[in-house]
Amino acid sequence: MTPFFRLLSPAGPRARLSVLIFHRVLREPDPLFPDEVDAARFDELLGWVKSWFDVLPLDQAARRLQDGSLPARAAVLTFDDGYADNHDVALPLLRKHGLPCSFFIATGFLDGGRMWNDTLIEAVRRSPLAELDLRGLSDAQGADLGRHALADRRALLGALIPRVKYLAPEPRLACVAAIAARAESPLPDDLMMSSGQVRALRAAGMQIGAHTVSHPILATLSPQAAADEIGRSRDVLERLLGERVGLFAYPNGKPGTDYLPEVHPALVRELGFDAAVSTRWAAARRGDDPFQIPRFTPWDRGRLKFGLRLLRNLSN
Repeated sequence: MTPFFRLLSPAGPRARLSVLIFHRVLREPDPLFPDEVDAARFDELLGWVKSWFDVLPLDQAARRLQDGSLPARAAVLTFDDGYADNHDVALPLLRKHGLPCSFFIATGFLDGGRMWNDTLIEAVRRSPLAELDLRGLSDAQGADLGRHALADRRALLGALIPRVKYLAPEPRLACVAAIAARAESPLPDDLMMSSGQVRALRAAGMQIGAHTVSHPILATLSPQAAADEIGRSRDVLERLLGERVGLFAYPNGKPGTDYLPEVHPALVRELGFDAAVSTRWAAARRGDDPFQIPRFTPWDRGRLKFGLRLLRNLSN
């Protein structure tokens, strides 16, 4: 398959850059989220990627994309959010394969914090109840969340997460806290990285980028509030690492839905970043906006289908 990648992603000015995005690497498969990447699958994927691509650090790849000096079959690996398993499970596998990676950290959840979606997931997962009564709580459209049997927790999460996702940050936190209380669930405090784990990633040669403080939907914030979220996350990381942080990832990352292409890339540039990544499916070309670099990861289990989907993404 390598010749096909070389054909669609040649060296130099006609190069295409494939940027892969991950969030978690679980030690073992999760029955609630069977499509989430686990250690065995990540190890397998890294082997495929290493055989097909020339994997570069993101800052170098973004710079070389713009000046037309990318190697053939250029690719980048990235992780969003800052889960502890990025350090505990993904890092040893990245080192095993000798591959660089960039990790985008939502700094408000370091050292014992928990993202809103994980509060919701763990509340449903750990509830001892047979039924979850959420009457009186509302989703982003103002509709009542209703009453639900807990017989199929995976299906319930599939329904609840998108309904809560686009609430404003404070109402969303209040909503998931209320759900956890009604579920009578004990909640974990070790899902996200510690400050020491972030430093360890950097010491291992990985890149660290900003991902806001509280992972808000930037499109719902005022420009001033968005700038505060972005800038403060960078400042926290720079103090933590003792060095400049020049990379940023938009939370959720869908242009027009999660961030505004006419507002936020310019804001990120003005804040002094060098490049930023979205979650738009495509491969980047020379001349593309370096503050909206697309990312994509195939979901296919088999090597052939995984590779074919990457080839299709390169041709977009």
